[in-house]
Amino acid sequence: MISRSDVELDKLHQANAITVETLELLARTVEPGVTTAHLDRVASDNLRRHGVTPAFKGYHGFPATLCVSVNEEVVHGIPSRWRKLKEGDIVSLDFGCIVDGYYGDNATTVAVGRIDEEVARLLEVTEGALHAGIGAACPGNCISAIGQAVQTHAESHGYSVVREYGGHGIGTSLHAEPWIPNFYDPRKRTRLIPGAVIAIEPMVNRGSPDVRVKRDRWTVVTVDGSASAHFERSIAVMEGGPWILAEPRKQNSGIPGSEEDHV
Repeated sequence: MISRSDVELDKLHQANAITVETLELLARTVEPGVTTAHLDRVASDNLRRHGVTPAFKGYHGFPATLCVSVNEEVVHGIPSRWRKLKEGDIVSLDFGCIVDGYYGDNATTVAVGRIDEEVARLLEVTEGALHAGIGAACPGNCISAIGQAVQTHAESHGYSVVREYGGHGIGTSLHAEPWIPNFYDPRKRTRLIPGAVIAIEPMVNRGSPDVRVKRDRWTVVTVDGSASAHFERSIAVMEGGPWILAEPRKQNSGIPGSEEDHV
């Protein structure tokens, strides 16, 4: 596990701030009748305005800037000019960019118009599971504590967590060690250190946790067709508590031994 310097963390903050700003723009753009390809163009245009590089396009051959996953689609949905969002849908928006070689990676799930109350609850619980996982990302905790927090929160509300996909290290590459499952795995004994940067991303299903990949070799869907929600934040493990990198740094979130500690 790598401890990032203050300079590196500032670059990661920039990348993640742009990523979340773009997700907020996309959330405002989502409405019935909008195509998923249009959302991809909005994301791409916003990156051009910032003068930064998309993280996903071309990654292992992925064809788009944005992952757009609708309803039973869990992650890695490919935008399409034929796919129009409908009233009552939910849509997961997963997005990343690169700033001076450092990656941002974040995701959110939003409602298209008015949605069923139970599906709205799924979104609320999944976002809660994300924050439970972030709360467990403290120096000295094992990686397993993050998955345990996510799983406990989701399952206590009657939902299931996807096991095949999870969080990951992030920095000068999009996906790095360690892999961070969204369930308790006692083998994940590596302890978190100050300055480590990870992406935590619960994927929570309304029904069974089982998933499969569609014929496009990218889109992951629930086997039983139940709705799925996905939230993600890249965070830095800090002595003063987890730093959600899209947000400004807190006064007490320095790395021991850094220049900030001697100011």
